[in-house]
Amino acid sequence: MDERFLRPQFNRLKIADKRTLMQTLADRYDLHFKDLYIFSRWGQSCTTGVFERANREYVFVPGDIVTLGWDHFASGMNEDNLAELEAVFEEYEYEGSLEDFIQELMTPVRQITIPPLLVSRKLEEIGWEPVMLDDPRLTAHPNWMKEFQEFAAADGESLNLVRCARFDRDGDRWQAYLYQEVDYCQFKQILQEQGLSLPTADEWAYLCGGGCRTLFPWGDSIDYGLHLHHFEMSDDQRPYDLEEANFFGLSIAYDPYRREVIDADVLTTCGGDGGCNICGGLGPVLGYLPCSPHCKPEVQEDQKLNGDYDFYRPVIRVD
Repeated sequence: MDERFLRPQFNRLKIADKRTLMQTLADRYDLHFKDLYIFSRWGQSCTTGVFERANREYVFVPGDIVTLGWDHFASGMNEDNLAELEAVFEEYEYEGSLEDFIQELMTPVRQITIPPLLVSRKLEEIGWEPVMLDDPRLTAHPNWMKEFQEFAAADGESLNLVRCARFDRDGDRWQAYLYQEVDYCQFKQILQEQGLSLPTADEWAYLCGGGCRTLFPWGDSIDYGLHLHHFEMSDDQRPYDLEEANFFGLSIAYDPYRREVIDADVLTTCGGDGGCNICGGLGPVLGYLPCSPHCKPEVQEDQKLNGDYDFYRPVIRVD
């Protein structure tokens, strides 16, 4: 591997050398190199290239040799988090220690070599095809259209006819979608034909945490001052903090309802549990624990991808 593509050496390159290297990648992978950007968050920083192709932004993430996994707190949870978990443990009559409970959910500590990647900056939907409202595949279902018209008249924002159709308000117009079922192996084959793939579990953990030794990329506790999906105040118009770009420029692990599909032998996800903990009323700490970079990947029983909960992040592997 070219050592310039590894994070310690890459970070030491002069700006002009980085720009030349990024243009080389753009030419090799048929990308438009937009510019170098500085991404800094939670004590980590990277000045790297942002690219574009087919209305999708990629960022270059240098490789590294990192420690992944979790076996103890770096500093420990704050009092508010401990009080929240104590109440949950009391309700469910859990008598073990907090560290034992969390360690059971985390991957073991190990040292891994992560290759350099070009990574899509945002999660993308699976199975939803945008269509016009007069698409004959929609109008062939008058019951769908009737339900949509009633919903639109009531000033609704988004109507999801599960695994059939969806209607999202976009300002003064509506965008319709049709759902197309696809299984995991078919989906990986489609990506491969486009020269794309999915990150592995270890790669995803690195993209999310960058090798952090804390439970979350920012520390061992959930900050109740963060604006979090599903725990926001009704009048809070701030951006969702965890959806903002991380130290690699990625919007990742920001919504526990969004399971991120990774590369494995069978359908496996990271970055969320489909909202199970939140729906179960377990609060923000356990609600967001599946978004930890160290949390065990979840092997799904069904190989059919679920367009309401499963999302993907395409990557280009740098040779």
